[in-house]
Formats: sequence, structure tokens, C-alpha cells
Amino acid sequence: MELIDVVVIGAGQAGLTASYHLQRSGTDHVLLDRGTSPGGAWRDRWPSLRLGGVHGIHSLPGSALPATDGARPASEVVSEYFGRYEQELELPVLRPVKVDAVRDGGERLVVESSAGTWAARAVINATGTWENPFWPHYPGQHLFTGRQLHTADYRGPEEFRGQHVVVVGGGISAVEHLLEISEVAGTTWVTRRPPHFTDAAFTPEDGRAAVAEVERRVREGLPPGSVVSATGLPNSPAVIAARESGVLDRLPMFQRITAGGVAWDDGSEQRADAILWATGFRPAIAHLAPLNLRGPGGGIRLDGTRAVGEPRLHLVGYGPSASTIGANRAGRAAAREVRALLRAGDQDWLK
Repeated sequence: MELIDVVVIGAGQAGLTASYHLQRSGTDHVLLDRGTSPGGAWRDRWPSLRLGGVHGIHSLPGSALPATDGARPASEVVSEYFGRYEQELELPVLRPVKVDAVRDGGERLVVESSAGTWAARAVINATGTWENPFWPHYPGQHLFTGRQLHTADYRGPEEFRGQHVVVVGGGISAVEHLLEISEVAGTTWVTRRPPHFTDAAFTPEDGRAAVAEVERRVREGLPPGSVVSATGLPNSPAVIAARESGVLDRLPMFQRITAGGVAWDDGSEQRADAILWATGFRPAIAHLAPLNLRGPGGGIRLDGTRAVGEPRLHLVGYGPSASTIGANRAGRAAAREVRALLRAGDQDWLK
């Protein structure tokens, strides 16, 4: 077991930001990343997602995102950027490392991983959501003879050429999938609630209101929900054209899945070769389960980034800090609070 001041888990935007601020203050820490290479969740985004079509990528602290051809895949551009950042700043990244558990070891938190065990005075968890896709369950799901996949598995439209695809989900990813797949295949869009399209520009006030709602949820120990879900679906020229052509004609959720497609209680059915579940993600925090921090509402109560039930643990990229700019702010705040915690502990020891 190795003694260390801080363990940061996850080398995405939030984890790299936290590591940057810890390193600047001279705080002894290690950054554990599950990936085989830099890039965080961006590394696994589908190749057809181009940089020019991505909204809200913010630069990491101390290093601006370089001007790049917007036609390049976002996964390549951001992974390269993160990789250069790690190297140029000489951040203490170890990979690939799977963190199995974080436990209360008394004076320290014990981090058990595939690369060994650390006893840390504080832990900053920055694991995001990409590794925990949410799959709803519907009757007959096991009977379907076609392919079922999640946004996390999506690699682009070409694999569906000539097929019929049912896309499930009311978010931006579902719309992006539909726009692409409809060029090469038949599509059916189903959602639990009618989608909300908006022509209004997204204002800073809208962003603050959405973040405030998610902050309220994590303060109360509820699952954080999504900041993006509160903003509506933007009516871009491509979206408007798809709506006019009928691609974005939405159906209510089906009641069951059959061997050859999906069916509703009114007797209508839709044949399908594939069902694409664009149903979002949940925080990837199973390794924190030994700390028993989940409340009755199902979430972890936070005060800022600090876990209320375990002040030595901070969660960044969770809830209101799930966006890239939110991750930057949260990583900086968590590093600042952790340094204060360490200084207070040192003073207590000197007494």
C-alpha cells in the first residue's frame, strides 16, 4: 500500500483540471485513468461526430485548445489535445488502471485498483458517465432477433445501410443519430415525452437556471439528472430540414419488443433490424459503493463538490459539473478545497 496525499480517479476534463491545480500547488498526487490512451470519454465518441458539430468544448487550464479543422472527428482532436496536455505538463497519469473500490481506512481513504492500492488523505473522483450507459428494460427485449446497441456502441450510420432502425430517446444524441442514419436507412423515432424544439438562443441565464436545478438535486441527495435536458433541442438548419422531411416525426414509446421489431398496445407494430438506445448515461461511481454514500433518493449528497457524508471525497464532472466548462470549474474548486483539508490536517498533527 502506497501512502499519498491525493488520488484523482479519471483523466477526462475534470480530472486533468484537478491534477493541473494540484500540481501547481505542489500537492503529491496520482491520476488513475481506466483508458488505454488519453482522451477520456471523447476517445470513444463515434467517428462521424465532427469537431465542428460539437458544442461547448472548453480549453483545459493553462493550454488553449488549438485551432483545428472542424471536419476532423472530435474523438481524434480532443484525444490528441489531452495527450499533449498530459505530456507537456508532466501530469502523474497512470493507465490503464481500473479502480475497483474506495474504502474508509480510518485516517485515510483506501483506493484499490488493478495497479495496486493507495492510502490517500483525499480522493477526487472524476469518472464521468460514459462507462455507465443506461439501458431501459421493456417486455420482450430478449426476444428481439436484430441488433440492440447504445449510443456508447454507436460508430456511425454505414453499418445500418438498407436497414430499418428504431431510435429510442429524446435528447441531442438521438437527434444526431437520426440525422445520420436517415441518410442510409429507414428510421423510427420513439420517446417517452414529446421532444421540445426551440428557436430561442441559449442564454447564460438559461444555463445558470439549468445548473441551479441540478445543484438542488445533488444537495438533496437525488440523482443529478442532466443539465442538457433542461435546454431543449436546438432548431439548427439540419434539424429543421429533418423535421420538414418527416425524419423527426416522433412516436410515443412502444409497450413491448417482439422478435422482429416493436409493438404498441393499439396493435400497431414496426419492423426493425436494429434498436438504438440513445437513453443517456448514469454516473460511473460503483467503485464508491463501499463508502455507503447513496441516500434514500438514490444520489450522493454534495456541498459544492464535496460529499456531505465523506468530506475527504470530492466528485467532479458529476451533476452540475458534467459540462466541460463545469468540469473546469469543479476541478479547480475541488483542488482548492482538498489543499485546505490537507493544510488543516497538517496543523492538527503539529499540535
